Amino acid sequence: MSKNKTRHFDYFVIGAGSGGVRSARIAATHGAKTGIAECSNLGGTCVNLGCVPKKLMAYAADYHAHFEDSRGYGWDAPQNIPFDWNTLIENKNKEISRLNGMYKKTLENAGVEIINGFAKFVDEHTLDINGQIVTADKILIAVGSTPNMPDIEGGHLMANSDTFFHWPHPPKKAVILGGGYIAVEFAHILKGLGVEITLLYRGDLFLRGFDRDIREILAEEMRKQGIDLRFNTNIIKVEQDGAAFHLHTTTGETLSCDFPIAAIGRTPKTEGLGLQKLGIKMKYNGQIETDENYRTSIPHIYAVGDVTNHANLTPVAIKEGHALADNLFSGQSPRCISYDNITTAVFSAPPIGTVGLSEEEALDKGYKTAIYQSNFRPMKYTLAGRDERSLMKLVVDAETDKVLGVHMIGLDAPEIIQGFAVALNSKATKADFDRTMAIHPTSAEEFVLMRTKAR
Repeated sequence: MSKNKTRHFDYFVIGAGSGGVRSARIAATHGAKTGIAECSNLGGTCVNLGCVPKKLMAYAADYHAHFEDSRGYGWDAPQNIPFDWNTLIENKNKEISRLNGMYKKTLENAGVEIINGFAKFVDEHTLDINGQIVTADKILIAVGSTPNMPDIEGGHLMANSDTFFHWPHPPKKAVILGGGYIAVEFAHILKGLGVEITLLYRGDLFLRGFDRDIREILAEEMRKQGIDLRFNTNIIKVEQDGAAFHLHTTTGETLSCDFPIAAIGRTPKTEGLGLQKLGIKMKYNGQIETDENYRTSIPHIYAVGDVTNHANLTPVAIKEGHALADNLFSGQSPRCISYDNITTAVFSAPPIGTVGLSEEEALDKGYKTAIYQSNFRPMKYTLAGRDERSLMKLVVDAETDKVLGVHMIGLDAPEIIQGFAVALNSKATKADFDRTMAIHPTSAEEFVLMRTKAR
């Protein structure tokens, strides 16, 4: 595209992450002249610095336990199987490059014009993309979010969830600051790869918002693995001495490591877009305010995904972007998506799968609850001798018998919970679970076999 020639689009998307790519592609298939701008690799956080590399590295971490378990089944696995960090990183990078190419092909095949560069608003209908000027009737902001860094002396020295996946050398000892799902997933990855781990969290128990029983089981299991969990602890200063980092804590201790990681949340990445001069309403942290149709305070400018800081999950952004494109360009009746019963997985060790209300949330909403749960060691670990427990839990409305929440921590939890999410969205009752025939022997069968109330 010539820098001196202004191009006009029916629909222009800022940000080629999960939500932006889906919305651009769907709009183009509906016949809209569509463009998209991206200043980094296609695919956004999920593909490049989130879901995909994290899951690949979690698979790598799991092999350590698999090798240990195999001996109980007769395999003569050696005690100290060597691991090569650089091989993992190189192969991970190759896979991400392949996915970048697939995103590019998908957009081009749909007829979407891709412009490489950082887009910022000139006015309500005009964007400047590294000197290239485009105009559009409708504009979508889907730029995602960026990791928070500790606002302390030396906080900038710590790695974050973006730089984690490109650490240049295999770490030996890591200190992770944070108590969300990213922090516990990083702990699982590094522990499985042979790194000594200390995890610090300012609260009394991590994974705030998840069911309390699930959180407590995960803490127990992580401690069994040798992970040093320190709650009610924060970092006040970071110092670097060559390859060593010294982290001063609120408890008066100084922890030393070669891999300090901050996993303390993310903030919408709106800086530099020029939204303030347009008068687009935002909250203190850069979150863009939208209505139920993803419209900002300027009617032809929209926002979806993490930049709205609503439900910061890739599948949510994809559904939002798809629904918006359909509503704007399909010519059919508007549709909306449901934010009820959003399924969530945490790729910790053991992993977590959850959908619906936690026990605490149900009580806060005024439900009279009946709780069913099963705590057991998975069959796979009986011959292996691994001391790891699974917990499966149903939160039920005692008055209507409707299942309000399904929660699991244990082997294959994310895979198992997906099917039960369909049941919750179909308003299944405990009686529906009870009359469902079990598949034996599986862990999943416990969800349809629980008959005795825990409380």
